[in-house]
This record gives sequence, C-alpha cells and structure tokens, in this order.
Amino acid sequence: MFHVMAKPTGAICNLDCKYCFFLSKESLYPGSPYRMGPDVQETYIRQVLAAAHGAPSVTIAWQGGEPTLMGLDFFRRALELTRKYVTPGTAVEHTFQTNGTLLDDEWCRFFADNRILAGLSLDGPKDIHDTYRVDKGGQPTFDKVMRAARRLQAAGAEFNILCTVHAANGDRPLDVYRFFRDVVKAKYLQFIPIVEGPPVTERSVKPEQWGRFLNAIFDEWIRKDVGTIYVQHFDSALACWHGAGAALCIHQETCGQAMALMPNGDVYSCDHYVDPEYFLGNIMREDLTQIATQPKQIAFGNGKRDGLPKYCLECNVRFACHGECPKSRFLTTPDGEVGLNYLCAGHKLYFNHIDKPMRMMSALIRQGRHAGEVMGLLVEQERQKKMGMPTRARAAWDRPR
Repeated sequence: MFHVMAKPTGAICNLDCKYCFFLSKESLYPGSPYRMGPDVQETYIRQVLAAAHGAPSVTIAWQGGEPTLMGLDFFRRALELTRKYVTPGTAVEHTFQTNGTLLDDEWCRFFADNRILAGLSLDGPKDIHDTYRVDKGGQPTFDKVMRAARRLQAAGAEFNILCTVHAANGDRPLDVYRFFRDVVKAKYLQFIPIVEGPPVTERSVKPEQWGRFLNAIFDEWIRKDVGTIYVQHFDSALACWHGAGAALCIHQETCGQAMALMPNGDVYSCDHYVDPEYFLGNIMREDLTQIATQPKQIAFGNGKRDGLPKYCLECNVRFACHGECPKSRFLTTPDGEVGLNYLCAGHKLYFNHIDKPMRMMSALIRQGRHAGEVMGLLVEQERQKKMGMPTRARAAWDRPR
C-alpha cells in the first residue's frame, strides 16, 4: 500500500525557516493560488480510500508548507469526505504536520475530538529553536510553538515532536532530549537530520555529529525511558533487529511508497523529489493506484537498492541502514565509487553502538516479555561488572550477529 503526503498549501508557509528545502518549490507553480480546491480534496480522499479497500487501516496525511493556512473548514470537510468514502472495516487516521504558530484552542479541540495526530515542529530549547525557525520577518517563533504544545495538552490531543538536527543543536543531544521529556512532556519524538548540499552548508549536521547525537539520546533512553518515551529512530531500528524491517522509509531497502501531492493534484515521487524529472501524473486525470504503480515510480523505488555501492553492500549494518535516503548519497566511497550517503559515518557509529541493547530487546520480545525489561537487565549487568562478579554463560543477545 502506498502513502501520500498531501500538501494543500504546497510550499506556502507563514514561517521562513532557514533550512527549509520546500519553500523553493513555489517556483514550480508561478501564479498559483497554492490552495487545494474542493474537487482535488475530494478526489484525493476518494482515491486513497478506494486504494485501501479491504485494508484494516489507512493514513491520510496533511503536510506543507503550513496546512493550518487552509483554515479549519477545509479539514472539517476532509472528515466528512472520509465518512462518505470509507469502506466498512477500515480505520482511518488523519495526521497533520504543523509549525504550531497558528494553533488556537479551537484547532486543538478539533484534533482531540477527531483523534487527529498532530506533529509539532520544535528544535529544542528556546536558544536552539530560534536559531533557524523564524517567521517571515525574521522574528523568533519558540514562544508560539510552546503555547501550541500546552494547548494541545490541555485539549487532550495526541501529538509528537518533530525535531530537526543541525549545527545549532547537534552537539547538545541531552539538552534537547531532556527538554522534550521533562519540560514539554512529550512522549513521541522524531529526529530529522538537516543535510543541505552538495555543497554542504554550515547549517548541516556533520556525519559523526549525527551519530553521537543519536547515541547520547539512546544511552539515556535505554536506561530510563523504554516504554514511556517513543523515539521513531529507535522503534524503527528495533524492528530491523527483530527481523521485521525498518519502519522509516529512509532505512528501508527500497522506497517509492511515499509520494507527494501538490494543491492542483500533481503527484511526485517523494516530497524530497518535487521536481519536473520526478513528476508522475495528476489525480484529476489519473488514478492514484495507477500513478503509484507505474514503471517510472517502481524504478525510482528500486533505484535506492540497486544504486548502493559495494562499500555499502558489504557493510555490517546494511540490514538496518540500506544507505539511508538517496537524496544524501553524494559522497564517494574510499574506493572512489559514487553513491555513498553523506551521513554514512554517523550511521555506522549509531547502528554499531545500539547493537547489543537491540539484540537484548528483541530476545525479550521473542520470549513474550516486555522490551522495557532491558532497563533492569542493563542495570544489573553494570552492577555485576562494578563488583567484579564472574561473567555468566552467554545469553542470546551476547552472541555476535
């Protein structure tokens, strides 16, 4: 089943985040109103739900730009259309990515009442967040985003934090993580590395810096927060160690199942590839299922796997990494082969660092136990090590892969 990221305002946003890769896409549609019309909205929802016929669940995703610029009535109608076209037995989840600056109590009650999962963009404490996330006048936005978080909590709306990792917060992983956990009181976290290039900008996170960032947060999480804080990267990695494959598209072997939909109905291979070369069709002329399964898109998705250099094919963490996102594969390998991901060194640091705890959690799950028991096991192992107690027989997770 494919996934579509609908962008009802296209690249239009009320902020001017300095690292945003999507604002420039406005130039693709000169003179456009950048507002999804009711006919495109209905066609999108109808086609997505038709493609999901018989599936137990389907997600309808709203992103931007900034989708709140469409106004609440647009999304009230989206729910009406969902009820009109959904097949009995299929559960529909609407997700909504927002910068939060326009969320008021009415928006938050709407999310809560309709069980819409909101993704709130926040890069950490005030001094970090306001470095790059500014409005059109260059003014800081942290206070507005924090008000949105409090309003969502007061309304009982479920939300997650989307945090980009860059030069301003890459060396402060625990400040960022503890702020989200202890101040924001967020339970669901996503971390997205900012990679601008080539040439790579000063804002971009450095490869090893990215690995150290994830490792520091992982070390805190694995000892204190398993089962209470959910970090998307860690959940996805555990799925890999458990044999289920990554949940994150960037770490799946192939891609092409997450397309981008623009306000006029145009569909592109991915929201990182909204360019004429990756244009797939328009839902007002073609069906989404046909668009998603055309040879061009299948070749795009398989190209992620088929374009891996030998250096990656022989890597011990390939099963969890798969070369990450093709958009960042602009380095050459030590052997001079093209196609190495810019973040490769960081991924190696991270995936090798988490290997043993991941095997421990996977073993617990296979035994019908809770993965959170790993916290107690690690504490006990550290206690025995400090006391110089003899090493017991190797458990399943102690064996090398």
